[in-house]
Amino acid sequence: MLKRMIAMLAATMLIVAALGFVKFKQIQVAIAHGAAFQPPPEAVTTIVASEEEWPSTLTAIGTVAAVRGVTVSADLPGVVASIAFESGQAIRQGDVLAVLDARQERAQLAAAEAQRDLAHVNFTRLEGLLSERVISRAEFDRAIAEQRQGEARVGEIGATIERKIIRAPFAGVLGIRHVNLGQYVSGGDALVTLQALDPIYVNFGVPQQAMASVRAGRSVRVTSDGLDGVSLTGQITALDSVIDESTRNIQAQATFANRQSKLRPGMFVQTEVAIGAASAVVSLPTSAISYAPYGDSVFVVTDLKDPTGKPYRGVRQQFVKLGGSRGDQVAVVSGIKAGDEVVTSGVFKLRNGAAVVVNNKVQPGNNPAPKPENS
Repeated sequence: MLKRMIAMLAATMLIVAALGFVKFKQIQVAIAHGAAFQPPPEAVTTIVASEEEWPSTLTAIGTVAAVRGVTVSADLPGVVASIAFESGQAIRQGDVLAVLDARQERAQLAAAEAQRDLAHVNFTRLEGLLSERVISRAEFDRAIAEQRQGEARVGEIGATIERKIIRAPFAGVLGIRHVNLGQYVSGGDALVTLQALDPIYVNFGVPQQAMASVRAGRSVRVTSDGLDGVSLTGQITALDSVIDESTRNIQAQATFANRQSKLRPGMFVQTEVAIGAASAVVSLPTSAISYAPYGDSVFVVTDLKDPTGKPYRGVRQQFVKLGGSRGDQVAVVSGIKAGDEVVTSGVFKLRNGAAVVVNNKVQPGNNPAPKPENS
């Protein structure tokens, strides 16, 4: 019985050892296969970097503002008796825009003129009596005061009537009318906006680091989606006297001719200020740049070797220093040179040393002045 138990135990141990040996061999083979495994190459698009001459410019977001712009309001309360303009109309300085009802003031003016005339007649009569020493000097002085008071009263009522005739303070283009005929308006109620559109201002912020390069007289170019691809050129005419503490920017103001009224107050525009001579840079599509907190980089396609020494087509991650941008392009100041083949799409799935296969049938945008679709 004991011999049979020992034989069974020995057989069991032999079987377990055999199974363990087989499993050990399988694990060794799997480890070897894993070490030798190469992931399939990633499909990417590339571009051969080239050197270009880029003008030295400073770009910023600007806002269009009128040289002169006001909201024309009622000076005195009253009922709108007539409206002499249409919404969007171009007008000249001094043109009548609206008239408030002034019948009461005109009646008061007639009474004041009668009192003035009576005071003048009394003054003339008393002046003759004074020369004959019939009246005292005090009575004559009182007549002089009454005459002057009558003239002042007539002038006061006349000025009130004139203030109820609302005129354009300067030439420009009117906005949308805010009043109707017969409407009662209080003093200060808005009637219509008035903007002088030619010339026109564009205000934009300049970083304090660039203050030395931005000064009055510099040429400024503006573009906007609302300009149908046309750019306008003007000049910087003023810089603010203080720097904004929250942004550390100084406000610059450029003046533009606007004869066709393409720029309107409040419009968003992109400004470009020429601040120096052109410089040589390597331009790449913005899609080629891998942005990261520790530094911006690109992937350069080159010939590499795997651990067994077999050559393959792969990528090398290269950190770069970036300059300005224009449209779909960005300037690379250092890190790569002309002639390097750089990955332009598929960057997010790459790592240093990854194998790639190049397919340039469809290329990402690389236009220095792109236009939005459906524009």
